[in-house]
Amino acid sequence: MRKLYTRSVLSEETAGSDPLKLFSLWFSEAKEEGEAEPNAMSLATVDKTGQPSVRIVLLKGLIRDEFQFFTNYDSDKGRDIAENHLVALNFFWPKLERQIRIEGKANRISKEESETYFAVRPRESQIGAHTSNQSSVVPSREFLEEKFAKLIKEWDGKEIPKPENWGGYSVSPSKIEFWQGRVGRLHDRISFERLETGWKRSRLSP
Repeated sequence: MRKLYTRSVLSEETAGSDPLKLFSLWFSEAKEEGEAEPNAMSLATVDKTGQPSVRIVLLKGLIRDEFQFFTNYDSDKGRDIAENHLVALNFFWPKLERQIRIEGKANRISKEESETYFAVRPRESQIGAHTSNQSSVVPSREFLEEKFAKLIKEWDGKEIPKPENWGGYSVSPSKIEFWQGRVGRLHDRISFERLETGWKRSRLSP
């Protein structure tokens, strides 16, 4: 199950001094390469007992140099973030033999921004947001499907409002690490840490 990583290298010269520019470049290359859902990212949170959890969410934009995603505020991740704003993100692009690790702080975006995004979501996704009380226990799959069908009829021909407990989060990064697979497991790891004066770049041992 081992793979030889021979695709590319990551030098200090190619990394540059701005990790957000490098992220945008790598993200564009992941899309061009045809990575499956290149905007899929792991989101790690910690609850009030100290128990970490991780799940996949979708990046919806790098807005004002922050990583934005949307979810139900009453979900497990929403409750975790309400208790502890510190989170971690991870992107993995196997075709390019790359991953990006991000640490930072998550905060809700404005209601107006969330409403703007909700309005352009597919109609089925809008109804799904009303159907699901995310992370809550349900009696069956049929329960969800019946509720979904009922809401389709209820909002037929009508504009669907954003649920009050649904919206976006924006993760302000404090640390970003770029990983490029290399031969012999001597991977390239270049880390950027945010300081008051800007970003500090370091090379890490693999």
